Amino acid sequence: MPAPSLQVADQVAAHIEQLIVNSVLKVGQPLPSERRLMDKLACSRSALREGLQILRGKGLIRTEHGKGSYVQSLDAIGDAGPLRHLFSSQPRTLFDLLEVRVLLEAEAARLAAMRATAADLIMIRRHYEAWQQAQAANHHSATADQHARRDHAFHRAINEASHNPILVHMLESLSELMLSTVYASVRHLYVRADTKATIDMHHASLFKAIEARDPQAAQQAARLHVMEVRESLRELEYEDERIVRADMRLHGWG
Repeated sequence: MPAPSLQVADQVAAHIEQLIVNSVLKVGQPLPSERRLMDKLACSRSALREGLQILRGKGLIRTEHGKGSYVQSLDAIGDAGPLRHLFSSQPRTLFDLLEVRVLLEAEAARLAAMRATAADLIMIRRHYEAWQQAQAANHHSATADQHARRDHAFHRAINEASHNPILVHMLESLSELMLSTVYASVRHLYVRADTKATIDMHHASLFKAIEARDPQAAQQAARLHVMEVRESLRELEYEDERIVRADMRLHGWG
């Protein structure tokens, strides 16, 4: 028969695992202190440490000496890390990722419009308003990376409000790659007034549809937003190719 402390440790591990699955504890986030966890989980220090050891064995958390324990990124488990590096080095990946965003984020928006709690809506509004305020301020006061992270945080809050743990973690496992598509949008499209106005309109439509709890409108707004970004970036790519071809002809290469 297992020792009682091990039974409690299993319960501790299961409870923390559920918090990770539900995105209450997020990737890269430090776990609360031992004392706080002991209070929250009503367990002893030995049971807590045994529970954390179970989670380390599953690869769900990592512990850094002198710093504490952190939620491990799911894409760092197994072979996903090298795969992510491989994808990030391929030029076509940007457009492949945007296709994935159309599929996954449109569904996440639909589910968020149906399932978002009051707390979810507060978080979505908070990130939307932070993004909106950044747009209203001097655009050059923040770097493209900072603008991209605000934009990404808004979409991430919507994804989490879908309350589908598999969908959330699929998107989370691709978070850095997904952020690269947002960065490309900010860097190349925000400088074009007409395209940026369209992106702003799509963000507003998406936000309003979720607040109004209109699943179809939210899904459509998310789909149109990502498709517009994809087509605008593709047009820029074609434009660059045309410039190169014309320049080569001008200088006698063709």
